Amino acid sequence: MAGEVILIVDDGRESRDFIVDYILKPNQFTPLIARNGLEGLEMARQHRPDLILLDLQMPKMNGMQVLDALNEESIDIPVILMTFHGNEEIAIEVFRKGVRDYVKKPYTVEEMVAAIERSLSEVRLRKEKDALTERLISANTDLSQRIRELNALYNVGKSVTALTSIDELLPNILRAATEVTGTEEGSLHLIQGEELICRAIKQPDESNIRAVYQASKNRFAWHVIQHGQPLVVTPQELAPLRQKNPALPVAALYSPLTLGSRVIGALGVGNMRENAQPFRKQDAAMLSALSDYAAIAIENAANFAELSQFKDQEMNSVLVSLEQVISPNLIERLLTDNPQEALQPMRGEVSVLAVDLRGYPMLIDHVQPGQLVELINRHFSLLNDIAAEYGGTLDRVSGDGGLIFFNAPQSQAQHEFLAVEAALQLQHRIETNKLGPDSIRFGIGLHVGDAVIGAMGVLSGLNYTVAGKEVLLARRLQEQARPGQILMSDQMVARLGKRIQVNLLGEMAVRGQQALVKVYELLGLA
Repeated sequence: MAGEVILIVDDGRESRDFIVDYILKPNQFTPLIARNGLEGLEMARQHRPDLILLDLQMPKMNGMQVLDALNEESIDIPVILMTFHGNEEIAIEVFRKGVRDYVKKPYTVEEMVAAIERSLSEVRLRKEKDALTERLISANTDLSQRIRELNALYNVGKSVTALTSIDELLPNILRAATEVTGTEEGSLHLIQGEELICRAIKQPDESNIRAVYQASKNRFAWHVIQHGQPLVVTPQELAPLRQKNPALPVAALYSPLTLGSRVIGALGVGNMRENAQPFRKQDAAMLSALSDYAAIAIENAANFAELSQFKDQEMNSVLVSLEQVISPNLIERLLTDNPQEALQPMRGEVSVLAVDLRGYPMLIDHVQPGQLVELINRHFSLLNDIAAEYGGTLDRVSGDGGLIFFNAPQSQAQHEFLAVEAALQLQHRIETNKLGPDSIRFGIGLHVGDAVIGAMGVLSGLNYTVAGKEVLLARRLQEQARPGQILMSDQMVARLGKRIQVNLLGEMAVRGQQALVKVYELLGLA
């Protein structure tokens, strides 16, 4: 190893020239010259040479004084002492002051070269050790940084691929890109049709990343989309472009979003600092890896959205079909609760509204079948609408009659009053909407009491309904009602009190009931 800087501190010109011409230059050392001790001390401070060849006897400051000054200032430079007056006492003293070697004048070239090599060997070992230590520290720093980046990439990759909403996903992808690369600005672009659309953007003066939807002409994004490879744009390449557009970054990095062989967009980041350094290959690799995560996540989100839309359409279609045969509140109960529990038989109080369409048998022989069916469907569609509006459960309609019950499958406050309102509204709409001839009317019976509630029937014809003598009483009242009339039981009237207007019709013998039943006609609300 040559090229070390050696400082010669000697007041003798011939001695200096000899060392320079015959020892240092032939062995490719770099010489520094000082003509006295004071000048040598100043040059040692300023240049910090690798070795000092120090004469003992000099004007202004002798060799001992130079050694003392170097020790006081903790300047650790190996020294070879040169003197004509060598003895053991001097040798012991200078070695105590840090001298590495001792050469007596006159000396040969070989003696001085050997002394220099001995002294510099320690210097060289120390330099190699320091250089190795720096390399190890640098390698450990790079390795630690790489591990942190990979951990960050892994974590953001997991979080990004777990998202299913595209509007939430795209800003999070861009946020991950700026965090992994430590950049101040960025953008995410997707190809939609023939256009490039910017879907997320991070401005350098904004802390948040915004979801946007705007056409983009970003040349760097188009470049990586067309070539399918990451693009590193250096400050030197961007400098002339920034003269025309100062909003451009100082350094930029873009990566394509690729699915298989198909490029679906581009992800870009940039630094806006004037002293920004070019992006490294490692940065491009990190952004490229994140882009692979992002492309998969975007595809998953698109598939999930399409599947969710299809599922919603199918569900809506099923619900529409179910509502033709099942009451909406029963459907709601089945969707929110355990279906098996929802359909389990139970005993509970219900208000029952029994209806029967009066007058249509007389039309059977006088109208076309299609007209008759349309007439019946109009009336029972109204019945279905009323049940849904007041929260009742429409039992299956059979023939020219039907049943609506309240307080099941879900509990309802004031279910008796809901049944009364539904009955009055049903008759009112038939009158006002003129659904058919005046002779076509509903006869209605209202009663409240305990009943068995649940799914009843054979497996091929299960029906969620109510059963019991209280339900039969409502049907018997309906059988007694004239077209357009609403008959109520005494229990129903007692529950509602002054909230309704009724007319007592008297006590009637009702089939299935041992005692006479007090029957009221509902006239309206109080």
